[in-house]
Amino acid sequence: MTVRYFAGARAASGVDTETRDAASLDQLVGQIVADHGERLERVLTACSFLVDGTQTRDRATALAPGSVVDVLPPFAGG
Repeated sequence: MTVRYFAGARAASGVDTETRDAASLDQLVGQIVADHGERLERVLTACSFLVDGTQTRDRATALAPGSVVDVLPPFAGG
């Protein structure tokens, strides 16, 4: 699957996009925290996720091969 990072999540991870293989959002979060560290972990506490265009905060969400997961920190403004 493709993981795309935006705003503060991009700054904390140090990458715009990456490819991962995970069965659930929780598993994906564990992988990216393990690879990118504590700074990203702190940012993720405030993030929501889009899985194939559908917003979720449920980390039990199943991920299919080929999914696109957007990591979205809160945005200010309009």
